[in-house]
Amino acid sequence: MFNSTFLKLNKTPLLMALTSVLFYASFAYDLVRTDYTKLFTLYIALFFLFYKLIQVNKDNFKFLVVLAIIFRVVFLFAIPNLSQDFYRFIWDGRMIIQGFNPYLYTPESFININIFPIAQAQELYNGMGELNGSHFTNYPPIKQLVFMIAALLSGKSIIGSAIVFRIFILAADIGTLYFGKKLLERLNLPTHNIFWYLLNPLIIIELSGNLHFEGIMIFFLVWSLYLFHSGKWKWAAIVFALSISVKLIPLLFLPLFFKYFIQHRFTKSDVATSKTLRNGIINLIGFYAIVVITTLLLFTPFFSSEFINNYTKTVALWFSDFEFNASIYYIARSIGYAITGYNEIAIIGKFIPLITIISVLGFTFLRKNNGVQQLIISMLFVTTLYYFTSTTIHPWYITTLVFLSVFTNYKFPIVWSIMLIISYFAYANNYNENLWLIAIEYAVVFSVFIYEVFIVPREQKTV
Repeated sequence: MFNSTFLKLNKTPLLMALTSVLFYASFAYDLVRTDYTKLFTLYIALFFLFYKLIQVNKDNFKFLVVLAIIFRVVFLFAIPNLSQDFYRFIWDGRMIIQGFNPYLYTPESFININIFPIAQAQELYNGMGELNGSHFTNYPPIKQLVFMIAALLSGKSIIGSAIVFRIFILAADIGTLYFGKKLLERLNLPTHNIFWYLLNPLIIIELSGNLHFEGIMIFFLVWSLYLFHSGKWKWAAIVFALSISVKLIPLLFLPLFFKYFIQHRFTKSDVATSKTLRNGIINLIGFYAIVVITTLLLFTPFFSSEFINNYTKTVALWFSDFEFNASIYYIARSIGYAITGYNEIAIIGKFIPLITIISVLGFTFLRKNNGVQQLIISMLFVTTLYYFTSTTIHPWYITTLVFLSVFTNYKFPIVWSIMLIISYFAYANNYNENLWLIAIEYAVVFSVFIYEVFIVPREQKTV
């Protein structure tokens, strides 16, 4: 791949790749998050190079694979500089190996009475921040397993834990590459599409750089989708449960499988008969049963009488207390302020689950969803509508949308992944958001969304 002929013919791509490595290194080891000018410049430059690298090398799959791995390895020894969550990951892992159930205790409950149940407890608490430390953990069991393994392998080393996390995330991304490529081939889509996810700077920075575990959830999700396409729905159900047990977002997708089982023909000989319909319903029930049972079994080691209350209370905070980089919610909040003079998040937040449920039911019963690609498109739209109405949109949330878009013709998630740089401005402004900048972010995102969803199809119909 890197012989003399290749080097002569690919000087520009190699120069872009080397520049990207240097920019990622600067991002990882020489960036203070309050330096928004540098952050913005590096981010936009990396997106430009990302686009050009795929554009020029889309037929050189192996070269792009090597770049995807190298760009991630650059972050291997770095401490995350845009997120504090990994300190809580380390805390939970060390709690487990000390015999504590991480779902039953808040870090604050120990620190406030000067009890230090784990090594470097005060340092980890200071790192995660008071907000994180005052709440119960909401990380599902597969994440907790990774936290525990990191604690076992790294001892008292914080950077050691970060390295273990990154190795898991890198392995997951390689798995996503493997199954993503195979699924693209099955769907007769260009295989280089997978690099719109794997080489996207948002994905690299937020997952490998800032140690968010969406990448592991996405690995199990794409593996499950591939198994579905292969007709192995029972194994797909188990793997889907593993995805839920990393991040809860795939729970949104469960109802979408209704028509897949009811209308999908699992063998070429299947015909639309009452018998196949009955078998479809039985298989659907079996699928849900496997997902539920597998998920519950994974939670079993942590189950107690207090677990459900603590866990649901923490998850509910995302609808009633937390606010960041929202779109439609901020408009509703402004209206609430104008009418009552108060922040009505507690009231508005109650409507978000309702809107989400309605949208999920709509895509469940009003779309065919009888094939894997149709399922993915529905997943994309359900997740998009959920994020459009959410009170909190951290940059790494959008990684799921970027991944799902790989198997569609929609590019608005990629545009959103670019525009998210605006949300980082809060770091340079004492965590205060500039709502005018947020308005610009969503004006662009909504414009592209409306164009792709409502205008382009009409244009295609008239051609």
